[in-house]
Amino acid sequence: MTDLSLTILSETPDDAVAIERLHERTFGPGRFARTAFRIREQLGHRLDLSFTARIGTLLVGSVQLTPIRIGTVPALLLGPLTVEPPFRERGIGQALIERALAEARTRGHRIVVLVGNETYYAKSGFKRIPKGAATMPGPLDPARLLVAELVENAFAGVSGAIQPDWDAKP
Repeated sequence: MTDLSLTILSETPDDAVAIERLHERTFGPGRFARTAFRIREQLGHRLDLSFTARIGTLLVGSVQLTPIRIGTVPALLLGPLTVEPPFRERGIGQALIERALAEARTRGHRIVVLVGNETYYAKSGFKRIPKGAATMPGPLDPARLLVAELVENAFAGVSGAIQPDWDAKP
């Protein structure tokens, strides 16, 4: 992060409209058809594990975490991660990811998955899930299904369908 004063804050209900507008601008209407969105829309994300990035009072980025299960194992789904286009490539997305993962780890979570570009997310410890170890509904390029272990070997032996975790505590 250079030449900008960035603040990462916990997401609040008051941020909902600004975040939705950010998602509209950055992802467009096609976001509703994405596989990960189909899971997130069923349950909603956790405000206590989701964050906004601001420069002054301007919201320039957001990351959200949603409780899921992989088979019977509790985990979190990261996304969407978005940054206003004029503020990209300044470390804001990476700062949001790091804050979300740190908070998840502090709260005892062990596994975070996402659908995304391995090259970008590897910087935060994400790696490709072995083919067939986890599945998501709908079309998905298996090379884009990534996992970060917040505890060493947390993903060992985990397999199954990724689905909303209806039993997760808010």
